[in-house]
Amino acid sequence: MTRTTDISPLSTLLSRVDAVSDGQSSPETISCGFPSIDNLLGGGFRRGDLALLGGDTSSGKSSLALAFAIRAATRGQRSAFLTAEMTRERLLERILAIEARARVDDLRQGTLDDEARSRAGATALRLRDSLPIVERLTTRDTAGLVSVVGGMDDIQLLVVDPLSTFLQPGGSLDNSLAFAARDLKALALDAHVALVVTASLPALSTRADRRPTLDDFGGSGILAEHADVVLALYREEMYQPGRDIEGATELIVRKNRNGAKGYVDLYFYEKWERFEEVIDEAANG
Repeated sequence: MTRTTDISPLSTLLSRVDAVSDGQSSPETISCGFPSIDNLLGGGFRRGDLALLGGDTSSGKSSLALAFAIRAATRGQRSAFLTAEMTRERLLERILAIEARARVDDLRQGTLDDEARSRAGATALRLRDSLPIVERLTTRDTAGLVSVVGGMDDIQLLVVDPLSTFLQPGGSLDNSLAFAARDLKALALDAHVALVVTASLPALSTRADRRPTLDDFGGSGILAEHADVVLALYREEMYQPGRDIEGATELIVRKNRNGAKGYVDLYFYEKWERFEEVIDEAANG
């Protein structure tokens, strides 16, 4: 009796599961480059998912989101970082600062010492063929963003900074957030990308525990409801300066539709705008 090959969708899915168990990477999962974050997220961000990264003003959201795009690109995953707040030149400066451990001001003013200049040169060479796409986002609506993404070739990870770019004037803030969340989630699905969007949460300073919660993302809960993953960034030194906690950062997974919640300890080098996992820093130290 001849056996008929089963090509049902479930069989195709099981073939992918078997391939991953044999050590191959899943084409649906995009590593953010921070192993502890990837582990909490079940391997990384998933294509088709909307992830929100929120925190207080100047907490380092853009720097961490940019690090996701950089680290994904260096792993051979096509990524893009679009922002309404910086030019492409400024973005490239920031990438060089993060990866070469150099001060942005020193890069801009040409005041790098010999060691930093050597690191910058080596970094530029290393990233020459593995940079994420970085562009200034000039559109102010989600329809324009859809058009921009449509012109990109097989992007796997798309980072957009910040969410407020797409909030329309007039009407209620909650409605505007709800519409933006709905459209961004649709974009993630239609373009088959893992979409990470930063969100500023400036109301945190009015309470005792400044760790962001789902309620802080606004939209009467609709924003967090549409998101598959919600990440909250908390830097204690912003609220308790003078204590010996410089750089200590928590990245809290407040929502994970397909996996675990929890937190990861990070360290923020503000002078370089660079995040590292605390466990890595302890090993290197």
